[in-house]
Parts: sequence; C-alpha cells; structure tokens
Amino acid sequence: MREIEIFLTLAEELHFSRTAERLGISPARVSQSIKKQERRVGAPLFDRTTRAVRLSPLGEQLYQALKSGHRQIVQGIATAQATADGTAGTLTLGTVGPLSTQIKDVLDLFLARHPNARLQHREIQPASPLDLLKSGEVDVAHLWLPIREPDLTVEPTSYASDVVLMVSADHPYAGRDSICLEDLGDCTVVEGQSIPSCMEEIFNPCHTPSGRPVRRGPKVTTWQETLSAVASGQATAGVTAEAATFYPWPSLAFVPIRDAPPCRWAFAWRTASETPLIRAFARAAADTRQPTE
Repeated sequence: MREIEIFLTLAEELHFSRTAERLGISPARVSQSIKKQERRVGAPLFDRTTRAVRLSPLGEQLYQALKSGHRQIVQGIATAQATADGTAGTLTLGTVGPLSTQIKDVLDLFLARHPNARLQHREIQPASPLDLLKSGEVDVAHLWLPIREPDLTVEPTSYASDVVLMVSADHPYAGRDSICLEDLGDCTVVEGQSIPSCMEEIFNPCHTPSGRPVRRGPKVTTWQETLSAVASGQATAGVTAEAATFYPWPSLAFVPIRDAPPCRWAFAWRTASETPLIRAFARAAADTRQPTE
C-alpha cells in the first residue's frame, strides 16, 4: 500500500521533493521506491530529466488502473477501522421539533469525521422530554437544562434560547411588547405529561416570583396538542423564541418575557449505555462548542 501511495502521489505531483513533503518521507525514499517498482515492472514508469518529471506511457497506464482501485482500498480500510473502533453504525438522535437547526455544525462535523456513521432522527415531545431517552429509543437527546437525572451524562452546548409566552391571537397579552414573569399569575398554562419539575419550571413555572400560583390547564402529550390548546384560547405556553419563526400561525402570538432567564441546551445520554459512537458524537459537540458570554 505504501509503494502504491508513493507512485500515485508522484504521478499527481510530478516532483520528488513535493511528493516527499506531502507523504512525510525523504526524497531519497521516494526515488528508491520508484526504482524498485520499475525493476519489478521491467520498464520506466516516469521519464525524468533535470528539468521535469513526466509519466511514461506505461506509467500513465498503471496510474489510471491503480487510481480507482486505490480509492476503493483506502475506503475499505477506513470502513474496517471504523467497525473495529466502534464508530460505524447508526446513532439515533432525539431533538425537539425544528430545534435541530441549532446543532447543524455538530452534526456536520460528526458525519465528516465518521463517514461510516449514520444519523437517525427522532422527535422528542416537550411534554415528555426524557421518555425516548429513558426507554432506549434514542441514543443521544438534545434537551434544555436543567437535567438532574443521576443515570444520564450531560454535555452542555453553547446555545441558549430566549423564552417567550405563546398565546392566542385574541389573548389580552397578544398586543403587548413584553410581559414579566409575575404576569403569569393571571394565565393558565398547559400541563406536560411526564416532565421533570425542574425542566417544566423553565417554560411554565408553578409560581410567580412573588409566590402567586400559575394555574394549570389542559394536559398535553404532543407539541401539536400544545399548539392547538393555545390557538383555541384554552391555555398559554412558555416556549423558545424560535417557535415564532417556525410556527407563524395567524391564530398565535409570541410575547417576550423580559425577566425570564435564557433556556440553555445540552446533549444527554444514558451513562450505562455509552458507546464509542456516542463518545465520538460528544467529541464533535465539544469541539464545536464556543464559550458563552
């Protein structure tokens, strides 16, 4: 394989020193290899002068024959290595609606580094954000913080979303420029199905800062049910600001909550089920993370 690589590189560079530099070997090693191959073939593969190096007709024939085959061999070796180190196969990633757009740079880097890996996407319902992860239906989940499950490993990202209140178009708050958390005491919010209280507090707190209770309305199990409950005026819902872009329904309005802390995001996976493929994904996430201000 090394002899073939030297021949193919010299055929592309047509320069002994550049070939040596590209391969990290000495020019003498390149020359020795080519002479050895020419002895084996029984004829010159390159025409050399003091001014130029060119492929001989036989060398050109060999170059064309080896070029496609070499790519297949290299790909075969890469596939075998990926299988051996556990970075081949399918990684099932759970994301919340269209918010996978937040992590496109992570997905691109992961797939570029591991061409033998495949991503399969599953949608996570905000009303039950941990269910697919706990059941093993997803390997890694992209979720908002805080996550306080002792059996999960959490890798924060640098992404943060503003929190807004989604209301019906005829709700009293629909025409406001913004509201504050205390205003939620006059609202009814949707109730999740199986959401940890610490995660629910980020969007739909149980009490206002002064201690007033925030009423619970219809229990929802899917994001579509949340949209319908709010659009019909049955309830309101705290959501990320991105929802206004992705769901510009005429029956909905999105009102900024000026004193709500930002919603920060992370990747999470079951610690006991961590695999080389998950670790490879975590490295890609860490390498694309930028410090938050």
